Amino acid sequence: MEIKEINNKDVWERFLLGYSEKTFLDSWNWGEFQKKQEEKIWRLGVYDNNQLISIALAIKVSARRGTFLFVPHGPVSEQGAKNNEQVLRVLINELKEIAKKEKAKFIRIAPICERNEKNKKIFKDLGFKNAPIHMHPELTWELVITSSEEDLLRGMRKTTRYLIKQAVNNKDIEIVKSRNIDDLKEFSNIYKKTADRHNFIPFPKDYLEKQFLCFNPDNQIVIYLGKYKRKVISSAIMVYWQDIGFYHHGASLSNYNVPVSYLTQWEAIKEAQARGCRKYNFWGIAPNDNKNHPWAGLSLFKKGFGGYQKDYVVTQDLPLSSSYYLTYIIERIRKFRRRL
Repeated sequence: MEIKEINNKDVWERFLLGYSEKTFLDSWNWGEFQKKQEEKIWRLGVYDNNQLISIALAIKVSARRGTFLFVPHGPVSEQGAKNNEQVLRVLINELKEIAKKEKAKFIRIAPICERNEKNKKIFKDLGFKNAPIHMHPELTWELVITSSEEDLLRGMRKTTRYLIKQAVNNKDIEIVKSRNIDDLKEFSNIYKKTADRHNFIPFPKDYLEKQFLCFNPDNQIVIYLGKYKRKVISSAIMVYWQDIGFYHHGASLSNYNVPVSYLTQWEAIKEAQARGCRKYNFWGIAPNDNKNHPWAGLSLFKKGFGGYQKDYVVTQDLPLSSSYYLTYIIERIRKFRRRL
């Protein structure tokens, strides 16, 4: 096996088309977004006898707590393949060389593989340890959307189905789909209020704009504006990539007792169907046994649409320097304060 950098978008995206376990964090455009953020990236391909068998996006993250290499939702390769451990070893060796040149003190991977004892052991045997925080979802909620609209509605929680039908029949509710970057202003206004209400730090408008500019040319991103009596009270940003729709960002005002958010999601799911998607990913959810988690209410909302939970191996760190452990302590404190 050998590692080569991939500089051809078609090669990268075509490889990913053949795999079901992937997210838009693996996409070519997510790498382009990282470059807009002025982060250094490497698109790495693992080849076996000149055949591409696995890919991973590596990002150099320069943070106040220290520089590290990060692989979001990767590497992507055949699930359950006998050579997965060998693929990971080859990849880690390459990442170590990059880390040495970039003076990174650890390697962090958010795996895209199922959380089971076999996969956890692979990382442990390679010297990894569970990271103190997660960078991207480790628990997601997914819905297969290849059936009819009627069947999807029947699979929902009774309350969710009722609220969607109520919203459809309410002439004061309107859902607008937009690919106009100017509409990010509407989203940002509600997003800031949502962050204040739930006590989290929102992404800056500039960050959202750069994401939009990277995905929009390929028609992979849509802003949804949920209006009640012509006022936007709910908004969401959806990414449609390859054969999956993703609920990426969401926001809503709390002082309106109308089910606009439910209809927004339903319209986003129907759009995913119209684009030929086979699956809709609601993104992160809270652990089932933690009713005090900041995402508990949002998770209940997402699960109401039907679907199933997907558990990935938790984020893994490979320390390369003793200074890593200071970062570990800082991030543990941050996680405790956020109640995550």
